[in-house]
Amino acid sequence: MPTSRETILAALHARLLPLAALVLRDEVLPDRIPTAGLIILRDGQLGEPEVTLSPLRYHYQHRAELEVVVQTGTGRASAFDTLIAAIGTALEADRTLGGLCDWVEPEAPASVDIPIEGAAALKAAVITVVLHYTTTGPLA
Repeated sequence: MPTSRETILAALHARLLPLAALVLRDEVLPDRIPTAGLIILRDGQLGEPEVTLSPLRYHYQHRAELEVVVQTGTGRASAFDTLIAAIGTALEADRTLGGLCDWVEPEAPASVDIPIEGAAALKAAVITVVLHYTTTGPLA
């Protein structure tokens, strides 16, 4: 049986799959970026939970990361903006991931241009997605 953490990360991944971009989980950056863009979900950090004792519960603010990349030449900025907006819309449509989380909160993207020798530069960003949820134990 998967842990709460894995169940929630799988639900986040599934929430992003309908987007036009290719959505991967914990993969390396591929050689080619699809025209619609690329999103790589990284598991991120659980952080230290707050603990309540009666009943014993661990309250996490898990910081998962989305690496968002586009490479489309002249329309790169627009494609990037469209993809970021689509991610926001997908997450806002279900802030609890079907009741698995108390709340899902994306942070503003930290964007950067990555030069590629002999090709159009990549426009990339990391979006931290804070997943608020409770478990019965640190390994549950």
